[in-house]
Amino acid sequence: MTEAVVHVKSEDRPSGRVATVTIDNQRRLNCLASATIISLTQTFKKLSEDNALRAIILTGAGDKAFIGGADLNELGACCADSVRLFITRLHQACLAIRECPVPVIGRVNGFCLGAGLEVAASCDMRVSSDNAIYGMPEVHMGLPSVIEAALLPGLIGWGKTREILITGETFGANEALAMGFVQKVVPMSGLDAAVDHWLGLIGRATPKAVRNQKALMNRWERVSVEEGVYAGIDAIAEAYTTGEPQAAIKSFFEAKKQKTGR
Repeated sequence: MTEAVVHVKSEDRPSGRVATVTIDNQRRLNCLASATIISLTQTFKKLSEDNALRAIILTGAGDKAFIGGADLNELGACCADSVRLFITRLHQACLAIRECPVPVIGRVNGFCLGAGLEVAASCDMRVSSDNAIYGMPEVHMGLPSVIEAALLPGLIGWGKTREILITGETFGANEALAMGFVQKVVPMSGLDAAVDHWLGLIGRATPKAVRNQKALMNRWERVSVEEGVYAGIDAIAEAYTTGEPQAAIKSFFEAKKQKTGR
């Protein structure tokens, strides 16, 4: 059995360093086996140590699948103990994506099912090809949807979450857009341009502010609204210790003066 390989490509752009992480096993729709899941976790942990990194693009190889799901051959051979280890490792991969200090853009280029949808949900933003197919079909395999499926109510609401998890029905890119799971739907040929647009906007923001904002939003997911408000007060005070706000505000007024003479 051929397992997926995790490729990493980093490039320095005018707006900063961007890494592209590609899960590559096109013959099996980029499905995730344990070795691939471990590699994905290690990849994101290593990238998280790069202080020059501005963003990460996560995608699948080819034009048929982002991630077609978990490896059913491996799941079919599991017992209660081994499936616990498998699903814990998958959660650790999703957590490494979520806790990565820079924005992670999910470039969804085809089938995005089960474990693939959970990985996509762990990204900060998602752009989809118009032919992508989404779903959580675990109930058809005798399994509940677990781990990062718990993110779905916050992304698409409880009603839609219940519908797709209980029925296991698949849905297309436009429905994923309508429910708020993805933020953009474009033709396959337009995926890279859509990603580049987001990267350009991220690059215009100051690096530490973007990292600070992501860390704060991650905290918002775990605390009450009131705690989130006070966490924001701490975050804005911390931002001023970096010098970025002062420099950015000064640059704003200098640019305005050059443009208007005032």
